[in-house]
Amino acid sequence: MTQTVAVLGTGKIGEALLSGMIRAGWRPADLLVTTRRGDRAQELRTRYGVESVTNAEAAKNADILILAVKPQDMGKLLDELAPHVTADRLVISAAAGITTAFIEDRLTPDTPVVRVMPNTPVLVDEGMSVISAGSHATGAHLVTAEEIFGGVGKTLRVPESQQDAATALSGSGPAYFYFLVEAMTDAGILLGLPRAQAHDLIVQAAIGAAVMLRDSGEHPVKLREAVTSPAGTTISAIRELENHGVRAALIAALEAARDRSRELASGNG
Repeated sequence: MTQTVAVLGTGKIGEALLSGMIRAGWRPADLLVTTRRGDRAQELRTRYGVESVTNAEAAKNADILILAVKPQDMGKLLDELAPHVTADRLVISAAAGITTAFIEDRLTPDTPVVRVMPNTPVLVDEGMSVISAGSHATGAHLVTAEEIFGGVGKTLRVPESQQDAATALSGSGPAYFYFLVEAMTDAGILLGLPRAQAHDLIVQAAIGAAVMLRDSGEHPVKLREAVTSPAGTTISAIRELENHGVRAALIAALEAARDRSRELASGNG
């Protein structure tokens, strides 16, 4: 790797990307980080051997800038970067709800911007990062983003118009599964199981089901039908899920998440 990459904002997601790049072959000498706290900067230097710099120094010296700050901090960060970012830089945003146009309007004209929506499983290298090109980004820029985020999971290219839907489905997606596991654990307790046992049973069922979905190539309906015997326990449970409108509730929930993503993108936070 010959390009210098700066990760601006090294919270959990930023650090996950940093560690993923190092595992993928990026040299620590080619990586820069920015952070608000001196103790955090020292921690990252000790752990990864990377240099901590100011935002302005990152903009001057890095070929690729990864903006991993909170959405509400993006405007202020761009104000700091704007005087120093030239059009030969690649800017990658990992901030939810921030459009490429918002960033492009605040930087040097023709600066390539790529928008990425990762989800929290990047922390365990099982993330899904949804990637969209801004108006000046090329296929090569998208490949670069895929190389970076591919170190912590899978990537998927979509038009930016689909980012809000992807945020609802993938960005927020892990929370829906945690919610389901929480509810099923409570049900297990109600049925007489100790909490720890109920938790272990459900987590392993979730892992096994996810691996089968990923590796079998089968439609989820077919996998579900393989568990659903005539007049058996599973079909009785599914009937109750349908009676309580769980499918409709999930669709409505995802629509609400998409709509909220649109609101955030339009600045109506």
